[in-house]
Amino acid sequence: MKPFSAMLFDLDGTLVDTAPDLAFALNLLLEQQGKQSLAYELIRPVASHGSPALLALAFGIDKEHPDFPALQKRFIQIYQDNIDRESALFDGMEAVLQSLESADIPWGIVTNKPAFLTEPLVEKLSLKQRAHCIVSADTTPYSKPHPAPMLYACDKINIPSSECIYIGDAERDIQAGRNTQMQTVAALYGYVGANDDVASWQADYTINHPLDLLQWI
Repeated sequence: MKPFSAMLFDLDGTLVDTAPDLAFALNLLLEQQGKQSLAYELIRPVASHGSPALLALAFGIDKEHPDFPALQKRFIQIYQDNIDRESALFDGMEAVLQSLESADIPWGIVTNKPAFLTEPLVEKLSLKQRAHCIVSADTTPYSKPHPAPMLYACDKINIPSSECIYIGDAERDIQAGRNTQMQTVAALYGYVGANDDVASWQADYTINHPLDLLQWI
């Protein structure tokens, strides 16, 4: 790996394991709608893709369906109320963050999660004061894979994108990093589905565990 000056992370499925709480919210919604809950193993690979993907999985509907707005609103309400029920840093990630901080390497978050969900989550996990930047889906007019949120993060930490590493568990994460000349790392421990062709993402590196990042710090 080339020398770098900052490390940026996707949130869901990369920095924080949020799938248990997203699954809890989805299954509670299903229960409230009189439907059978889904196995966690079915929900986990979809957890990085937002409420539309989760509702498509659970109810077989898209944004155009007349029931979608009400179901999405209720799902988000349930998730907000349970946002830190089980969510936590992935195993080993605390050691990674401490190593970055000890080496005076700034780190930050660039996520497609909207700010009204990102901010309370990072606050509850005591990450808000540690991260040098937190960029949510609505921080800029665009979300990943558009380069805008990535470049905004670089501006906030005053480091060129070419000197940053971006770690994510979805194709759009790697695309966003590549679109801004960052070195990219695909987090295979995240919410990667069995049908995801990770090789086609063309990440510079892949890791199977957060602790694999320590070799580059």
